[in-house]
Amino acid sequence: MKKVELLAPAGDLDKLKTAIDYGADAVYMAGPNFGLRTASKNFTIEDMQEALEYAHSRGKKIYITMNILPHNEDLEGIEEYIQKLVDLKVDALIVSDPGIYSIIRSIDKDIECHMSTQASVTNYKTVNYWKEQGMKRIVLARELSLKEITDIKTKVPDVELECFVHGAMCMSYSGRCLLSNYMTGRDANRGDCAQACRWKYRLVEEKRPGEYFPIEENEKGTFIFNSKDLCMIEHLDKLIEAGIDSLKIEGRVKSQYYVATVVRSYRIAIDKYYNNEFDRETALRLLDEIKKVSYRDFTTGFFEKKPDENDHLYESASYIREYDFVGILLDYDENSKIATFEQRNRVFVGDEVEIFGPNDGFITTKIEKLYDEKMNEIEVANKAQQIFKIKIDADLQSNSMMRKKSDN
Repeated sequence: MKKVELLAPAGDLDKLKTAIDYGADAVYMAGPNFGLRTASKNFTIEDMQEALEYAHSRGKKIYITMNILPHNEDLEGIEEYIQKLVDLKVDALIVSDPGIYSIIRSIDKDIECHMSTQASVTNYKTVNYWKEQGMKRIVLARELSLKEITDIKTKVPDVELECFVHGAMCMSYSGRCLLSNYMTGRDANRGDCAQACRWKYRLVEEKRPGEYFPIEENEKGTFIFNSKDLCMIEHLDKLIEAGIDSLKIEGRVKSQYYVATVVRSYRIAIDKYYNNEFDRETALRLLDEIKKVSYRDFTTGFFEKKPDENDHLYESASYIREYDFVGILLDYDENSKIATFEQRNRVFVGDEVEIFGPNDGFITTKIEKLYDEKMNEIEVANKAQQIFKIKIDADLQSNSMMRKKSDN
């Protein structure tokens, strides 16, 4: 039986290696140009070469995002860049613009291409159209329900379908605005936009009726259009049974700790599904694991129902953070039982910490003694990315991570 693919984000080489080590089947990332995430470090051509060697030696795949909607000046140098990607033998290119796709096909007729969610594919006819143009996979629009996805797969069974299942969401899902539909019932995505985004809005405080205040945005943003984060870990079985071929996690600008925690949770869930071990108890346990990274409250997006006011946040754009990422394991000496970590947040003697690796479960231990790189005893490791050591008698997996409950 062909298993569903787990597709993870990578903003840099360290995150890519973490994603693969913690269970991703494939990783998507951007090169120096033509991607949609300028906030992440992204990859040089040299980085891509190292990433491909790391992934392919482990039987994993690399997809490169080229999904901007370009203006004329954005196309400068694109032919040379595509040729480099072809020569590198990347596994697929993710595109959203027909012009970029036509350039790719003029250079190489065989390289695998995936249609990005930015293209907003919402029906089987469009899926079939892109299939006829040589598209291997469609990253479906986020506006689709599980039933609609099932129907598409039934009608076009030989096209791979991918969808986002976890991560941050914007108010305009898939880059498509829903404000008109919410306020007037007129669907902007079907040509009937009321241009509600251009109306003038004022804020009324509950105890001050008649006093209208303008809604303003500061350098931190505005809060009234914040979506909750997407999380489908509790409904993983439904996703697979809907016919989805690839489950995609959002987060190229997130930390190594985020990538490890979330990828690991979905990897465990997928494997348990195929072993007939996925149940409600498992899902809730893995949800608790996911909540050990910073997050906002969760929503199921469009999968279960059309989003409403309960799927948005109105008070703040802040994340919930209950645990801190303390460090990543560099080495474990089985003879001396000394574990060497590269620090990410401060840790004290007496702290209770959890250590987890790619496999299920974690170790809880209290730090009785803490050492620096030269094995001198210290009370606290508080310098960013310093080396610290602890003594622990445990079977620690390579690249394990240490966390503790947040001091906040």
